Amino acid sequence: MTSRFSALSRTLLLTTLLTGGAAQAQEQLLDQVVAIVNSNVIMQTELERRAAVIEQQLQERNTPIPARKEFLQQVLEKMISDELQMQQAEQNGFKVTDPDLNRTVERIAASNNLSLEQFKNQLEAEGQDYREVREQIRSEMLITQVRERLVNQRIQISDQEVENFLASEQGQRSAEPDLHLQHIMIPIAEPGTAAELTAASDKADKLYRELQQGADFARLAVAHSKGQSALEGGDIGWRNLSELPEKLGEQLADKSPGDITRPFRLGGGFHLLKIIEQRGGSVQMIDQTRVRHILIKTSEIRNEQQAESLINEIHQRISNGEPFDELARRYSDDPGSGSEGGMLGWASPGQMVPAFEGAMNQTAVGELSAPFQSRFGWHILEVLERRSQDFGDRILANQARETIRKRKFAEETSNWMRELRSQAYIESKL
Repeated sequence: MTSRFSALSRTLLLTTLLTGGAAQAQEQLLDQVVAIVNSNVIMQTELERRAAVIEQQLQERNTPIPARKEFLQQVLEKMISDELQMQQAEQNGFKVTDPDLNRTVERIAASNNLSLEQFKNQLEAEGQDYREVREQIRSEMLITQVRERLVNQRIQISDQEVENFLASEQGQRSAEPDLHLQHIMIPIAEPGTAAELTAASDKADKLYRELQQGADFARLAVAHSKGQSALEGGDIGWRNLSELPEKLGEQLADKSPGDITRPFRLGGGFHLLKIIEQRGGSVQMIDQTRVRHILIKTSEIRNEQQAESLINEIHQRISNGEPFDELARRYSDDPGSGSEGGMLGWASPGQMVPAFEGAMNQTAVGELSAPFQSRFGWHILEVLERRSQDFGDRILANQARETIRKRKFAEETSNWMRELRSQAYIESKL
């Protein structure tokens, strides 16, 4: 995150140097402003530190690094965008608490098969300051939070939009494979002259020819793209065709992994897309299990050992022939299902906590599970029947609503960022 001081106060000078026993005032510039973003500034040292981190990330992904000047300009553009969003977070009172930050850092460490201490040691071995990395992660969490809150509140989706989408050709493609994409965007100046439009088109064509001749897509994205994912080598992750603006979907409709689209104009620029890989389409059939259970919790009058003893006793009584539903009504600490004889209805994958779902999946139809423990307490369950249910219409409607939201989110994020920039005072000195 950039520093929170005025531009004047951030120009650091070394003064009053003593040489030869005499005091001589000298001024030596230690740092300089490379950008002003409203009332805040970005310093050269901050830019260099961020560039070093991104450069290391690109090297780890074996992504070629562009010429130094182009690379620093890309990093500075990213820092300006981040600063604008951080200012929005501050103005709207968004915060990331230390416990939330700690959990995220621990998840990042775990995802790299490292303990927190090992994660710290690795960062230090790579020349990074752990505290700075923590604060950068906090900034990224804030930026995600402010985007999700401020952009999503600009999005409205009506039932009619969902129906229209499902009836459209694009909606019919919603069961097609997902695509892992890379993206390059060459912006068009606004309002832009004919000469500027031609220059942008020519640059996109030149990049396309280089890609056709074997140039690395990620390297060109880092060097030239102005898209949000430029510094990730243009990698925008997995997208279904139906989640993309219709013109993008048209460009990708007949493409295969490894293919690159010809440059095409959309919104504020010319675009090139590459399909990295693809995976299978949506599933319409859902396996469900109809199940009932009895839950025994610990309480002020029942400790862990007593709860386990009681669930074992109930399990034995059911095994001896006592009715499950009567014992559920009498003993179960789940008030919702207990009054219904323990009935939970039809359960879909992911609906239950892992311990419950695991026991349910391992229990045959008509059988009673052994007692087991979840975070809610001790359970026994009985599987009554299983089925494979066609949820096609419901799934397609939910997918359509989420697809429309994602598409609108991508478009609205670009609009929002343009508005932030147009309303801000930005001066780049690089």
